[in-house]
Amino acid sequence: MKIQYIDRKTGDIHTETPPGETFLKLLYNNPFGKIALLPLVKRKFLSSWYGKLMTKPNSINKIKGFVKELNINMEEAEKSIEDFTSFNDFFYRRLKTSARPIEEGFISPGDGKMLAFENIADVHKFFIKGRKFTLEEFLGDKELAKEHQRSSLIILRLAPNDYHRYHFPYTGTPSEMTKIKGDYFSVSPYALASNFTKVFCENKREYCILSTKEKGNIIVAPVGATMVGSIIKTYQSDIKIQKGDEMGYFAFGGSTIVLLVNKDKLKIDKDILKNTKNRIETFVKMGEQIGK
Repeated sequence: MKIQYIDRKTGDIHTETPPGETFLKLLYNNPFGKIALLPLVKRKFLSSWYGKLMTKPNSINKIKGFVKELNINMEEAEKSIEDFTSFNDFFYRRLKTSARPIEEGFISPGDGKMLAFENIADVHKFFIKGRKFTLEEFLGDKELAKEHQRSSLIILRLAPNDYHRYHFPYTGTPSEMTKIKGDYFSVSPYALASNFTKVFCENKREYCILSTKEKGNIIVAPVGATMVGSIIKTYQSDIKIQKGDEMGYFAFGGSTIVLLVNKDKLKIDKDILKNTKNRIETFVKMGEQIGK
């Protein structure tokens, strides 16, 4: 299995080699890994322990090698490498405003690889293994699930080399976060291909309801993953925000943002839908238009 994605700006297809790729394959593709190792890796204590290591002052020694290996553009960051106080301080670094202009329409909440489904029912056709994905299980709320049964589903996967702050995709008023406890499965394509529903309905996750005039209520749900020490909220609930305002950030590790938007009120950009149907992710950046 190759992890491939399309660079939206150039149209080029790239192959992603995630850190720890061999270990991920062992965990999710190998019977021994699934039985003996995965039960340990998904537990909170391991991700919390590693997250604490990444906040120690001596963790700054990992930054330069990480930047070089994953070819991270530090010209976009507000601070230089020498100014970070820990690896996590670098990991959830802020970017210069000019690095992520806010475009028209409905925007991507962050940097990452995107899949988009006009109808939620199409998700199970894409991820055919494992039990069927249901909104009620994902949200833990029967009435809210019913409200969004006609929604489109957008999944933004953040890799370790991506910008790890996330923002509001549309102007509106956000609710407080609803938190759902869970495990810490990886959100890599290896894990999703093995069992999409297990990852999204058993992982730690949070969501807010963003009330908007034109799009109705939008669900914005950050989902934790292996080695994500924490999901940090940075906005104030029940106060109107503008599209592109910061919502929060992830500590060390890859993770995901899930969006639910009424399909009658959002026309997702055709290239993203086409790529998804062709079973390939689209690389987008925060602030980039993904729908009208």
